[in-house]
Amino acid sequence: MAILRIDASILGPNSASSELADLVEKELSGAPITRRHLGQNPLPADAWAAAVSAGYVPADQRSDAQNSAVALAGELAGELRAADAVILALPFYNYGVSQHVKTWFDLAIAGGEQGEKLLDGKPAVVLTTRGGAYGAGTPREGWDYNTAYITRVVGDIWGAELTLIEREFTLVGVNPALDAFKDTAEAMRQAAFVAAAEAGRTLAAHI
Repeated sequence: MAILRIDASILGPNSASSELADLVEKELSGAPITRRHLGQNPLPADAWAAAVSAGYVPADQRSDAQNSAVALAGELAGELRAADAVILALPFYNYGVSQHVKTWFDLAIAGGEQGEKLLDGKPAVVLTTRGGAYGAGTPREGWDYNTAYITRVVGDIWGAELTLIEREFTLVGVNPALDAFKDTAEAMRQAAFVAAAEAGRTLAAHI
């Protein structure tokens, strides 16, 4: 089984989302993995516009920037097509999808055929983390504009068999204002760890 892993954290070794993805990967017993880290190696922010504009220009009249963007979009879509399963570690930033993750989504969509389900029927483990709490009854209920977008694209537009793993309160222990939620945060952490390991074992069963 060929696995595609996408990370997007800007926190390096302190990343909560990458930590969860590592737990998934640990269960895969050396399966070949293609990796792309959008946080460490972001895609060009102007590439999507160049790729889209290239569609309105005859191929022999495209600029170098347009040709490069089209090639990059095709590469990203090709990585999704070639994968038998994907692990997507995509944290929540500033209440939504980060710029570098949105660029990846936009380019991959541009690189596919119109309406193509790039992950049709394939397992996808989406791991997303949030520094605070945004669930029902919290002061910021409804402020999460990240998770619904990711699951809509990966599950509905790309057609994956989606497993979603979420962890909140990752800033407990970092932000003193959240110290009162230490026990809740630890319970959420442990639940996410268990879910990630289980998702990895489920993927491993298909290898």
